[in-house]
Amino acid sequence: MTLTFVRRPPGLQFGGLDVRQLADRAGRTPFFAYDRSAIDIRVRELRNLLPAGMHLHYSIKANPMPAVIHHLAQRVDGFDVASAQEMALALDAGTAPDAIGFAGPGKSHDDLRRAVASGINVHVESETQLRLVTALGWELGVQPSVAIRVNPDFQVGHSGMRMGGGAAPFGVDVDQVPALLRELEAREVALAGFHVFWGSQCLHAATIIKAQRQSADLILRLASGVPRPLRFVNLGGGFGIPYFPGETPLDVKAVCEAMQDWLPPLCERLPGTTPILELGRYLVGEAGIYVCRVIDRKVSRGRTFVVTDGGLHHHLAASGNFGQVLRRNFPVVIGNRPDGVPRERCHVVGCLCTPLDRLADEVELPEAHIGDFVVIMQSGAYGRSASPVRFLSHPEPVEMLV
Repeated sequence: MTLTFVRRPPGLQFGGLDVRQLADRAGRTPFFAYDRSAIDIRVRELRNLLPAGMHLHYSIKANPMPAVIHHLAQRVDGFDVASAQEMALALDAGTAPDAIGFAGPGKSHDDLRRAVASGINVHVESETQLRLVTALGWELGVQPSVAIRVNPDFQVGHSGMRMGGGAAPFGVDVDQVPALLRELEAREVALAGFHVFWGSQCLHAATIIKAQRQSADLILRLASGVPRPLRFVNLGGGFGIPYFPGETPLDVKAVCEAMQDWLPPLCERLPGTTPILELGRYLVGEAGIYVCRVIDRKVSRGRTFVVTDGGLHHHLAASGNFGQVLRRNFPVVIGNRPDGVPRERCHVVGCLCTPLDRLADEVELPEAHIGDFVVIMQSGAYGRSASPVRFLSHPEPVEMLV
């Protein structure tokens, strides 16, 4: 069994509205729309598969729109943040400080001061961070709550982005953790847990299963040297979604069933410790679309270019990340054209004066005309907030939860 949202073909509704109604609600193009019902389905189906006792956190970096955060605050057990602004979003949504984890290799003095003052869990990633957190606790008259983010001593394949296993800015190397634990014991801070994040955007169930088992074993090794019970262990996430032709959805059922092998021993040896699964893109990525309007079409040397008012400044990932990666097309449709109309092979480009501003290359679509809507699917994560929205000073896109 796999969990994935149906790719909506042209003419179908999104969040109960068709693309013209969405555009009317947005007031203009381009815009991002996120479907709250699709998010709810994803969370509900995942919770039905997860073993009892496994907590679910949302990683705000995937999509920090405040309305999305407030919606998810009632549906997940906590948030993971990577900046003071993300921390403020989580707190403003009514989340308890002890259900928020703050990770990141480059936390500033101001970031850490606000985190310590608010009482959230600071995931320290170096000796420097631990010492600064300790000093801030003295200054503010509070005992900081910290977790140690661990750079694991294993690497995984089949992952879109590796976050540990070799030399990395993320976390504390496994062999350095015992010394950091000894220093932590001498300081007036409370050790809340461990955080192991091995990678992201993985569609290979066997890889995730292996990484989770190795993470659980690693946590048990490290916890054997801790004199007091841990409040939580964050096992990362890594669940991916399909973007490109040939990719198949992750078999989440297989991953969750395999948790029954390693989770009970972990909980037995660490009684009272809450295991956490941290997911971002998997919860919201397929629940979002990016919509831009066709403002021109032209033929150049036999090739058709559909020109839109959107582009890489709003959706960098769909454009190929400034040409740094192999260019592949996100799922794209003409939102107001049914399948029965004449089709054409074309390039869908944005409004920027750079040849890198391409939303789709050599894609077959219903023939698009000026005023039509180009819809980029799988756009609920790492869209607007991960794009250079000020590049060339065009207006920023609208965002809405429908």
